[in-house]
Amino acid sequence: MHKTKEIFINGFALFSMFFGAGNLILPPLLGKNAGNLWIWVTLGFFVTAVFIPMLGILAHARLQGTMYDFGKKVSHSFSLVYCFIMYAICLALPAPRTASVTHEMAIAPYFDSSSLLTSSIYFGLVFIFSINRSKVLELLGKFLTPLIIFILLAIIFVGIFTAPEAVNPSSFKMPFVDGLLEGYQTFDAIASIVVGGVLVVSMNFNTNTSFEEKKELITKAGLIAGFGLLIIYAGLIYNGVLFSSTFGEDATRTEILNSLSYQTLGNIGSVFLSVLVALACFTTAVGIITGTADYFKGINNNSQKVFIITAIIGCLLGIAVGQFDVKYIINIALPALMFIYPITIILIILNVLPEKYTSTTVFKIVVAVTFLFSIPDFLGFIIDTEYLSEIKNTIPFANQNLGWVLPAILSFVIANFIQKKKLN
Repeated sequence: MHKTKEIFINGFALFSMFFGAGNLILPPLLGKNAGNLWIWVTLGFFVTAVFIPMLGILAHARLQGTMYDFGKKVSHSFSLVYCFIMYAICLALPAPRTASVTHEMAIAPYFDSSSLLTSSIYFGLVFIFSINRSKVLELLGKFLTPLIIFILLAIIFVGIFTAPEAVNPSSFKMPFVDGLLEGYQTFDAIASIVVGGVLVVSMNFNTNTSFEEKKELITKAGLIAGFGLLIIYAGLIYNGVLFSSTFGEDATRTEILNSLSYQTLGNIGSVFLSVLVALACFTTAVGIITGTADYFKGINNNSQKVFIITAIIGCLLGIAVGQFDVKYIINIALPALMFIYPITIILIILNVLPEKYTSTTVFKIVVAVTFLFSIPDFLGFIIDTEYLSEIKNTIPFANQNLGWVLPAILSFVIANFIQKKKLN
């Protein structure tokens, strides 16, 4: 009984870690555009926003270390650079996005103030909370997540029974791929590596808890978190489908979520959700800033000065990027995600697979091939040349921004085949 309780407590903790309020704005728009093909979109979104992140937790269950351990089989230098890039992306994109979501959902509908003012006050408070490591955030986290889940479930269930009959046709040509790539924007796979390790280390294990027992606890907690994410994401996508005819053609992600909450729960429900989302965004931002500052403090002889400098840089970046609207931040995030997400997915999968198939050589070859074939996807969002188009036309699935998938699988099979030959 005690063990089951512990599994559920850690499962809910993991869920709240992934449950960044910014993610809430992604599924309803997907549903609006998916129309009658919403199941395919949901499956695609599930792969990158739920399944891969849960594999990340399984990898942590096996490694029981830090983010550095994910890439150490490639090389020490690679893992250090990978960690640096991951934290830099977290400071530059998902952290500022929380301020932008807060402005569009909780400030702009009620106050006539600039987004720059919002992001400045917002990250000023984030800095204060990060430096003081206030326990208020822990209290907020305990009550915030259940409240937001309750409101979202209310929106989902009320929406299912009160939605208009008209549903717009799908605007997606490849719904599964569109869902897959939108799942990148949740940053959940990155979160599974960045914050997952912190959570795994901080789990309250007894001193006599064995490695296998820890592994079982982390794995089951991950499954609970994954199931929770799937219910919320699928429900919001489906509501986006059901209410698609009520949204404006150019409605933004935050406008659609606000409209959903208003149409299902009325004005009070909409205001309540806005406030809770703003608070949840704030806890996410503090978590990112503190986690990143902790990492750089750790690799610099636990220097508090480095911690403060990193927190200042993170908050200044937050103010600079957070003043832009959510749609703009999502658009500028795409090239970075096309660059880092394939490598992150491959590192997660390699760390989950049995060790006999994932030697140091296999790690190096597969990661190198993945990096090489993800370059056209990355460049495709920065430059548009005839030469690049020709290259993408020769690589399977490259025009769907998944050109790295087949080469990664083939390199994994070939590297294992060659290794087996050498052993024989």
